[in-house]
Amino acid sequence: MAINIVRYEQQNQPHWGVLHGQQIAPIAGNYATTGELIRGVTISELKALPVSGLSLADVTLLSPVTRNQQFVCQGANYRQHMIESGMNPDAKNFNMIFTKAQSCICPADSDVIKPSIVKFLDYEIELGLIMRREVTGKVAVTEQNLHEFIAALVIVNDYSARDIQIPQMQFYKGKSFRTFGPVGPWLCLLEPQDMPYLKRLQLRLSVNGQVRQNDNTANLVHGPVATLNELAGVQDLQPGDLIATGTPAGCALSIPSPAKMRIAALLPEAKKWALFLKVQSKRTQYLQVGDKVETSIRSTDGVIDLGVQHNRIVAEA
Repeated sequence: MAINIVRYEQQNQPHWGVLHGQQIAPIAGNYATTGELIRGVTISELKALPVSGLSLADVTLLSPVTRNQQFVCQGANYRQHMIESGMNPDAKNFNMIFTKAQSCICPADSDVIKPSIVKFLDYEIELGLIMRREVTGKVAVTEQNLHEFIAALVIVNDYSARDIQIPQMQFYKGKSFRTFGPVGPWLCLLEPQDMPYLKRLQLRLSVNGQVRQNDNTANLVHGPVATLNELAGVQDLQPGDLIATGTPAGCALSIPSPAKMRIAALLPEAKKWALFLKVQSKRTQYLQVGDKVETSIRSTDGVIDLGVQHNRIVAEA
């Protein structure tokens, strides 16, 4: 059965522990990175650790993904999100891959800083996959051996500055401002029998109590098997690296219809983007200072529960 691992700060020092309800069983050893932890422990060893008197209330949770790990992302990877974006999920036979700066990784309940230059700040709940093993060339990932490649799951919120990302065609820049990558609150370490849950996890995001995104990983277009096989043909991956698998429908971003996009393509560059910004300015869904965002990912039977993230949007100082 899967177990949850927290990374926490106590007396100004980072530690790892196994979560049992509200109690923590400390993990002995100095694992400086997520990759070192994944390499250095087994679930059977972790299950045998005694629960101490340490509780979540006694510590400050850190991101369970350390900033040395790669932050790889998939775009437009849920069927309904693709449809609302003007794409045909049955015709798109490739992954949209990009990265976020590792420096945007922050603890799950961090305040998210809205830069003064950003007007259209968007939210994107995503299921994160944590790599178990090194990949340095093409591999043959299957449903049967997926557990050899994926060690854990985690919640990611891919905050995005749409007025940077889209008009400037800067996915990396628009998604990499500091605090734009809350991760956690914990890692859910998986055993081989837990892998089928990857296809039946419910993602839910609300803003100020209003549900904005609510979908299931059953609706992923490119699942972990296909994604890992494709990525392995492009880049190296290390234990502890994070792959965010895309967000469901319901973001604040408004995508014009394919017909309108064809018309817009004929416009002068400045006019095209002025029109885009005008359309987005009418979207009240974009995040404002003071908004509170809550995200959760879990299975309906409760076996897999990645916890809850709480973010408050704050102004840049």
